[in-house]
Amino acid sequence: MFRTMGRRQLLKTGAAFGAASLAMPSILRAQGDPLVIAHLTPRTGFLGPMGEYAVMAADLAVEEINAAGGINGRELQIVKEDSVNPQTATTKAERLVERPEIAMIVGEISSASALSIAQVTARANKLFINTGANSDTLRGKDCKRTMFHTEAQNAMYVNAEGAFFLQNDMVKGKKWFIVSADYAFGHDLRNGALAFLERNGGEVVGDELIPTDATDFSSYLLSIRSQAPDLVVVNLAGTQTASFFKQFGEFGLELPIGGFDYNSSIAWATGVRDFKGTWPCIWTHQVQTDGSQAFAKAFQAKYGKPAENQAYSDYIAIRIAAEAIKATGGTDTDALIAYLEDPATEFDILKERKGRFDPASHQLLQEVYAVTAVDPSEAPNEWDIFTTSGALPGADAPLEELIKGAVGGTCSF
Repeated sequence: MFRTMGRRQLLKTGAAFGAASLAMPSILRAQGDPLVIAHLTPRTGFLGPMGEYAVMAADLAVEEINAAGGINGRELQIVKEDSVNPQTATTKAERLVERPEIAMIVGEISSASALSIAQVTARANKLFINTGANSDTLRGKDCKRTMFHTEAQNAMYVNAEGAFFLQNDMVKGKKWFIVSADYAFGHDLRNGALAFLERNGGEVVGDELIPTDATDFSSYLLSIRSQAPDLVVVNLAGTQTASFFKQFGEFGLELPIGGFDYNSSIAWATGVRDFKGTWPCIWTHQVQTDGSQAFAKAFQAKYGKPAENQAYSDYIAIRIAAEAIKATGGTDTDALIAYLEDPATEFDILKERKGRFDPASHQLLQEVYAVTAVDPSEAPNEWDIFTTSGALPGADAPLEELIKGAVGGTCSF
């Protein structure tokens, strides 16, 4: 028989519940020493805006895991560091792996810094889950047995976006002008774009590598104007992409634009007026699955703005790490690797299909999406300045289709 609670009893019950909630970390600690994951990613510099989203998502994931009882009853803690450049990434990774309580390193966005971290963790036999570096080379000749990737690799983006370009008659017999970031990520993506264009009968009329500290793109934009290509392919990164978009608009260029890398945070920084084209993306807040919408709503509630693709990758990386530790019963690196690379191990990554790691490269095989800028007059708010396609490849195509044609050499663990 149900009874109605009086006000005094209700207040007592509420106070008891609050005290129990506040005591949760203590309860978890009583189960054993905390489990510690290091989060190393750029929080300053040209990749800093994306890194901040990564940190917020990692914090959210840890908070949710602990609220659900931790990992096998143990509290999960996160140690956060800024990896502004490869040298700093190396130094901080070396310090982190020397701490015996740290189980693994998660994070990074720069492909050059990711390679530095991977070399350190390989020597220390510690796990590194790369959440933002796209380079095929990291999954190819520079692969490491101790490195796994939740971020999609360049080949996946080239294949997904390339299919869009082919469907819209933007390749065969067409002239492309390519601008790429002058570091590992850009070199790798440029090589993938050139290989794709050669396979499909296109022509390159411009091919420029742009230093990562460049802020004035006038000379490149003048070359683009003089060549009048059928497509301007932009393979830049971080805040450079937003600056290029804005200057492209200021030059009054009315040319089709697209590329093989995208970040929602950069699209938002660019603004609805200057953001254009269609781009490949690992995830957006518009993905309509129950898991994605639950994550999007939780992120929005905690931070007052939508999650973006970098947030997604770090969020699922922490969840995957927690699942692996729980399944193996500890933080032994060899046991974690065996679990992660087992083809039978699948993960709920908030998409229509589950994800799994490719044993040959440690790339997380997963669906991606195509993002298309909307007309400024059709944008309902500052965030929904693009639309998100259905999952790619189609439901009948194997996920392995997306990693075909990678140009980073062969992986040998």
